[in-house]
Formats: sequence, structure tokens, C-alpha cells
Amino acid sequence: MKPTRQLHDLGQSLWLDNITREILDNGTLGHFIDDFSVTGLTSNPTIFDEAIGNSSAYDAGILEKARAGKSGQALFIELALEDLRRAADLFAPIFRKTAGVDGWVSMEVSPLLASDTKGSIAAAAQIHAQANRPNLFVKIPGTPEGVPAIEESIFAGVPINVTLLFSREQYLAAAEAYLRGIERRIAKGLDPKVVSVASLFVSRWDVAVKDKVPADLRNKLGIAIGGRTYRAYRDLLASSRWQKLAAAGALPQRLLWASTGTKDPNASDTLYIEALAASDTIDTIPDNTLRALADHGRIESVMKVDGGDAEAMLAQFSKAGIDLDALAAKLQTDGAASFVKSWAELLQRIADKAAALGVAAPGKAVASS
Repeated sequence: MKPTRQLHDLGQSLWLDNITREILDNGTLGHFIDDFSVTGLTSNPTIFDEAIGNSSAYDAGILEKARAGKSGQALFIELALEDLRRAADLFAPIFRKTAGVDGWVSMEVSPLLASDTKGSIAAAAQIHAQANRPNLFVKIPGTPEGVPAIEESIFAGVPINVTLLFSREQYLAAAEAYLRGIERRIAKGLDPKVVSVASLFVSRWDVAVKDKVPADLRNKLGIAIGGRTYRAYRDLLASSRWQKLAAAGALPQRLLWASTGTKDPNASDTLYIEALAASDTIDTIPDNTLRALADHGRIESVMKVDGGDAEAMLAQFSKAGIDLDALAAKLQTDGAASFVKSWAELLQRIADKAAALGVAAPGKAVASS
């Protein structure tokens, strides 16, 4: 049995951490669904920047929209949603078969809104309406300003993928926002079935400390943070508060492993996938990591619901001088800044392409929300 199928049967969803127009046009995404048990995908500004910059597949769409007077953010959102609607339709049978638990795609609000609660709420509602697909998540970062936007969006019935989470505490803040949104819906007599996932970024921890810890601790911090967070997730699902909401018809906000591609060339290319095998979770996987998993991955153990040796491992990092709380905050701040940079580059790239195709896009290349 393929390792990808093993994870599927374990109860872990595999989502592709990528989207390009080519994988839709040439059947690659369909192949991943049929042969590698892929049941969803995610996108972000960096992914779209690379997709548009490394291909001519978007040129016709950029030209058409620029000629119609579109530019900047508005042009990009239309371009991205064209791809994501097609992907959502490919996953629609899975979405229906799982009653909305699986078969999702994701679209990010502008990273410029990471510190703008009201702007995030409005943008999430707009993208949800414009996408016109029941299986499209809107991604809102789990920043302090993003947390109330998550609650309000859930209350409004918008499916949310909480992104840029790096610690148990950040995850719990996002989970609390989800619970409050559902509880408010129930109090108002509204349908409690508004789906959400919470995305914990893993490999960036190890990149951040690679030159600051002994060799025997390298590539172990992200997995330990994952174990600590998984325990909090399982504890929440076992809580009386959640059981009450589940009895009313709510679906759990599943924990999602993000940033699972191995960054260290000396480590296994399936390191994080194998270590994060866990039921009732999602793993988003880059193309190359997915192919590597299918080819030579080995699923030999499953993460324990109590997080296994996560706390003992984290104690070693603290002893080595790593301030885990401070680093989590920095990783979230740096992650938001990285997406802003990709967003600016993406909108500039679109403007440059429009100009090269003979259409001068009006206004500035980088638009605010």
C-alpha cells in the first residue's frame, strides 16, 4: 500500500500545498487525486507569485482583465479564483462524499490586512461571495488582530483556514475564536456547520534554530511543537464544551500541518510527513515532497494523542537557550512580513506582464485592500 494511502486510511487528509494553471490543464492535479489520495489544496501569495512568474499560462487572462480595466488586487483575485474554482470543482465529489469535511481549496485575504481586523472581515466575506464555491476556505492569519476577524467570519458563515500559527498558544487562540463563532451561531438559531481548519507551520522552527542548537537537536523542534499542539487539539476535542457543540451538529476545526517540506538538504525529504502522521488532521504537502512520499516514504508510527515526548524535547531546546514563546511570536511576525513581500512582488509582476502584453494597468501596482 502506498504511504499516501496509509495516511488517508489513518484519517489524515493530504492536501497539495500548491496550485498552478498547468497542473489543472495537464491533468497533474487529477493524477494526484486519483493516485496519491490528495483530497484538497492550499494556496498563498508566494505560490501564486511563482506560478504566474514562471509560466505564460496566465498571460491571456492578465491581458483580458487588464483590457477590461482591471489592475492590482482586483485583477489578481479574479485570476486566482479562476484556478481555485476549477480545483474546487475537481474536489467537489470528495466534498460531497465526506459531507463537507474534506475536498477544500483555500484563498488568502490580502496579507496587507494582517493587522486590520475590520478589513479582514470584509475581505473574507467578499472573497467567499466572489468565489461562489461551497468548498473554498478563506485564509485569515492567526495574528492578534486576525483572531477577532476569525470569530466574526465564522459567525457570518464564512469557512476559514486560519494560517500562520506557530505554537500551541496561537493555535488555542484560533480554536477559541472558532468555538465562540459557532456558539454565537447556535445562540442565534443558525446552522452550526461552518467549517474551519487551523494551520500550524512546522519546518520554519527548525530553519530558525539550525545554527543555534547542538547537532543532535537539529530538525526536531518543529515536530516537538507539533506534538505539543496535537495534544492540545485532542484535549479540546475531548472537552465537554466541544462535545456540546458537536452534538448540535458542528464540525471540528481540524488541525492542519503546514510548511512540511524539508528545508535541510542533509535530512530526509519525508521527515515531517512521517513524523506528523496523526488521525483527524490534515497535512499540506509540496509537490516534490508528495512525490517523494509516494515513492519511498515509510509510515512506521502514529503520533500519540498526548504528544509523546514533545515536552521532554522542548525542555531540551529551552535548556539550549531557545525562548519558545518569543520565537513563536517572531515567526508569526516574520511570516506575515514574508507574505506582504510576496504580495507586493506578485502585484508588480502582474502589472509588468500587463505592460509587456501591451496594456498599461492604471494606478499603482501594489494596491491596498
